[in-house]
Amino acid sequence: MTHQHNRVYLFVHIIWTVNNRQPLLPKPVRMLLFSFLQKNSEAKGIKVLAVNGVEDHLHCLLQLHPAQNLLQVVKSLKADAAQWVNDSKVIADTVEWEEGYAAYSVSPSGVKQVIDYIQKQEEHHKTKTLDNELEVFDKVQL
Repeated sequence: MTHQHNRVYLFVHIIWTVNNRQPLLPKPVRMLLFSFLQKNSEAKGIKVLAVNGVEDHLHCLLQLHPAQNLLQVVKSLKADAAQWVNDSKVIADTVEWEEGYAAYSVSPSGVKQVIDYIQKQEEHHKTKTLDNELEVFDKVQL
């Protein structure tokens, strides 16, 4: 490379669940939540390429800046999302997330496919559970 420019593409597919996988997020609430997450994250310098989910879990595709720490970004997203749901009182329950999360790196050539996958979450979960989904993701081929 003759130019002194960094070429860093860090794409990460994040999944996190409602505590005890409770189905607390009806579609109208999710639509508002996703819109909030997109705007709020952008304001914080977090690039969310796609966000979607079902009643008990969310999927997010992030493009991380090299200086961003994955754990801190995920903690920020989860905290902001729970605070928005709870403060806006859009549901009767209090939303809390399970402590953990799943994170999968995505190659630049796979970004479009992952965005498509995330956008089709409701359709996907008509036939598959979250456990089915994670099982497939966790099969790392070396």
